[in-house]
Amino acid sequence: MGIRLLIADDHKVVRRGLHFFLKTQKDIDIVGEAENGQEAVELVRSLNPDVILMDLSMPVMDGVEATKEIRTFNQEIKVIILTSYADQDHVIPAIQAGASGYQLKDVEPDELVHTIREVLNGESKLHPKVTSHVMSHLMQTNQKEQKPLTPLTNRENDVLKEIAKGRSNKEIAAALYITEKTVKTHVSNILSKLELADRTQAALYAVKNGLDE
Repeated sequence: MGIRLLIADDHKVVRRGLHFFLKTQKDIDIVGEAENGQEAVELVRSLNPDVILMDLSMPVMDGVEATKEIRTFNQEIKVIILTSYADQDHVIPAIQAGASGYQLKDVEPDELVHTIREVLNGESKLHPKVTSHVMSHLMQTNQKEQKPLTPLTNRENDVLKEIAKGRSNKEIAAALYITEKTVKTHVSNILSKLELADRTQAALYAVKNGLDE
């Protein structure tokens, strides 16, 4: 069974272009298209896609609000923002709304397909141009007074370092000679102890603290 994909973009030419390319991928099944955020929310309820390619600037309801709405009733669906905006004012709200990926429309087609597959597998993917904005935001947030975090175990630190390298659970398991189930447990513990929302924030936390070296 292929990856059930929904495309949400207010420009028909963009939707058609994405549809034309992505339908050539044997593991991707395009189940619908939406021309605004509200329509995307409604289609998610009826079509139950696995992944959504979500534009940000759309009429009726924008991509951030649509992502928030979708995440209130379905935490399993993965949202990938696909937009032309790389500035912090657009990136941060999208990540906070629950997007698992953020790609710009100049992304290479093969990289977009890779992002779709990786995000479905629980990874987080950010376009290189937006990473610095997220890093800056996290640094500003961490400068505020916070309660002490629960320290990580040595093994959790090892897993966090691998997350920072962009490795999947399967790759981490192979690198550390543990099972994927054990990796998932460690990832869950890391997010809980560091009070982070997802792997994207965990990876950025690791980079900020020099654990990616």
